Amino acid sequence: MFADLPFKIELTKFGKLLMTPASNEHGRIQSHLSAMLLQQKKGGDVVAECSIATADGIKVADVAWLSEEFVTRHGFITPYPKAPEVCIEILSPSNSMAEMKEKAKLYFDSGALEVWIVHRLDQISFLGVDGDLVKSVLFPL
Repeated sequence: MFADLPFKIELTKFGKLLMTPASNEHGRIQSHLSAMLLQQKKGGDVVAECSIATADGIKVADVAWLSEEFVTRHGFITPYPKAPEVCIEILSPSNSMAEMKEKAKLYFDSGALEVWIVHRLDQISFLGVDGDLVKSVLFPL
């Protein structure tokens, strides 16, 4: 029923729909990040609009990097029962950093190793399980 909507849908743990229209700039950043991750030759795969089951319902990472081991274990099921190693969120004008940090915690609680919060392509905040990172440990750019 919602397959052709021009925006993503997330669910809270209470089944509440959250719908966020994506901008063209958001899509451009998403494409650049996906290409950059694939060019790093680390193996694995990249998924845009990656759905992940969390304690607060299904969340959708704008971009995610999945190791070969993750893909072998989970394939490309929807949603993933566990978060991929890297979950990336692109900050929209309607998002607050508090909201993004809450979402990052959900990803970490579901197994992510890093969460990137992208303000612009040249401004990315990297978070690890233990807090802020100066740069990505998995993808030192």
